[in-house]
Amino acid sequence: MKRCPICRQYVVWKDSPYRPFCSERCKMIDLDNWLEGRYRVSSPVEPEDEISADDPRAGAKENRE
Repeated sequence: MKRCPICRQYVVWKDSPYRPFCSERCKMIDLDNWLEGRYRVSSPVEPEDEISADDPRAGAKENRE
């Protein structure tokens, strides 16, 4: 048995049409979360996104910590 990612109730996965959710309600709540932007898929940090030591912004970051 697994837990529904929305309501955390236990779900019997075998032959469940809503898998991994327990019901259509939880499935629709999850869809709404995606559509409203509550979930985000992060992207990997690219080398150009990293701040080098000579970049003036690097000092500002150190001052915040």
